[in-house]
Amino acid sequence: MGPRNKSGVSEFLLMEVTEDPELQPLFFILFLSIYLVTILGNLLIVLAVISDPHLHTPMYFFLYNLSLTDIGFSTTTIPKMLVNIQAQNQSITYTGCLTQIYFVLVFASLESFLLAVMAYDRYVAICHPLRYTVIMNSRLCLFLILLSPFISIVDALLHSLMVLQLTFCTNLEIPLFFCEVVQVIKLACSDTLINNILIYLATSIFGGIPVCGVIFSYTQIVSSVLRIPSAGGKYKAFSTCGSHLSVVSLFYGAGLGVYISSALTNSSRKTAVASVIYTVVPQMMNPFIYSLRNRDMKGALRKLISKIPLAFQEYVI
Repeated sequence: MGPRNKSGVSEFLLMEVTEDPELQPLFFILFLSIYLVTILGNLLIVLAVISDPHLHTPMYFFLYNLSLTDIGFSTTTIPKMLVNIQAQNQSITYTGCLTQIYFVLVFASLESFLLAVMAYDRYVAICHPLRYTVIMNSRLCLFLILLSPFISIVDALLHSLMVLQLTFCTNLEIPLFFCEVVQVIKLACSDTLINNILIYLATSIFGGIPVCGVIFSYTQIVSSVLRIPSAGGKYKAFSTCGSHLSVVSLFYGAGLGVYISSALTNSSRKTAVASVIYTVVPQMMNPFIYSLRNRDMKGALRKLISKIPLAFQEYVI
């Protein structure tokens, strides 16, 4: 049996990707292509890290987990969008909506924590290079990787359980292409004060801590790099964190875009588009950023791709 809600609501209605029937096949192909590129790109990163012993370091261990998170994040939203476009039906069941809320919160929070952990890893590597292997030992790495999903799961579970306590009226249209906790709470008829307080507290704590961690790490990195006398040394130090800084800027920049869009515009469609960019674009671009800007990753991917035809031949034979 699925979770029960107090108002007996069986389904919600999501926003249409497009109201023009002629454009629906184009959007279906677009989002399907984005999803396949995201899955393939992140899967290649995962396989490259597993197969190449040179990548068995803390930085690539965290990247491995980030790629798995990106796969999960994209899978939470895009397949349902594709089903709705193909079926020309924007409904989503109450259980399905609650499940989507839960996993969107889990993967968004987890990605934020992983980016903060990776920023700390770069801070230790640049500011304390001689003590890097001592500080970033396997126990600390494992602890950080287990702590991040634990916090994310508890936070998401708390929000989901609070949504279960709400009652809903006749307006069940969610002005996004997927279920999002803030928008679902706005549809409730019952008192949502506790839900809103919980959202503000969770955003301040679980959102603020990773952002502060990233800012602190890069403040220390910049301060340390500026003390390096040679221009070549500065470039080499910055190049080690260039990929991560690009990913951080893309993720938090997209998140800031969603906030600004919802605050400054009355157009629900513009807000919906901004939210899709936040949940789709960073996850698709992350593998490209790390593979194009990282020499070790490019080498590992070349080796992995070169093995695919051989493996296929052995399978056929």
